[in-house]
Amino acid sequence: MSLVAESSNRTPLNKMQRAVPPVVTIIEPRSGWRLIDWKELYDYRDLFFFLVWRSVKVRYAQSALGIGWAIIQPVFSMLIFTVVFGELAEVASDNVPYAVFSFVALVPWTYFANALTDATASLVNNSQILSKVYFPRMIMPLAAVVSKLVDFGIAMILVGGLMVWYRIAPNWGVLALPLLVLLMMLTAAGLGMWLTALAVQYRDVNFGMGFGVQLLMYAAPVVYPASLIPEKYQILYAINPMVGVIEGFRAALLGTRPMPWNFFVVGSITAVVMGVTGAMYFRRREKLFADVA
Repeated sequence: MSLVAESSNRTPLNKMQRAVPPVVTIIEPRSGWRLIDWKELYDYRDLFFFLVWRSVKVRYAQSALGIGWAIIQPVFSMLIFTVVFGELAEVASDNVPYAVFSFVALVPWTYFANALTDATASLVNNSQILSKVYFPRMIMPLAAVVSKLVDFGIAMILVGGLMVWYRIAPNWGVLALPLLVLLMMLTAAGLGMWLTALAVQYRDVNFGMGFGVQLLMYAAPVVYPASLIPEKYQILYAINPMVGVIEGFRAALLGTRPMPWNFFVVGSITAVVMGVTGAMYFRRREKLFADVA
């Protein structure tokens, strides 16, 4: 009797165990051309903020000069450009002192160059965790782009100091600065997603970044004004989004020209196309990252 009772008591429990299926999560590589999965990125927002904070902390907390690095790079470039291009070559500076003319351009350009370089190397530098844990890989280049805003903000404080020194007052164009910053970030993120997806498989991309960024600088009006470009070629020239960003910063802060909305519109179209196609290409190549990183 006891054996029968014991068997009858176990039967409901066994049925209940079979009635509740185990929860299984299957992670499969994505294929095809897809845009950013915003919900997935939002779910991993804590990891995103951690990567941004880690990048900032490593740059400042573990260096002898700390935040000085955010100032040294554009300041020394400004000094060299002022001597070489402003004094020796006598490049036009739109009727403002060449030092502040070049520095206002160097601040957004330095952000773009550093954000692009770090975004391109983000997956390769963190290859050891790509095959160990799942997370949206796109977080890495995007975190590199956002973390460089700290350097940009510090350098902008120095821009304010130079404007006070040269007694230059900004105009109403400063209201457009948030749009210019967004365009600057979108350009770095879009091109960064293209290059980081390529850099995982082709390490030559990382090796050529220094040379490539240097060439890109001369394709933007950093050391010269955009007014030197013949008018019939200026719209074509504005396909480079950083042209509109740099000329917009100068127009807003120095009053060198009216706000170049035509440059901004053309550059925004390029940046959006670059961002969309960069995200699609990144997602298409994402399934290969853990194998080849």
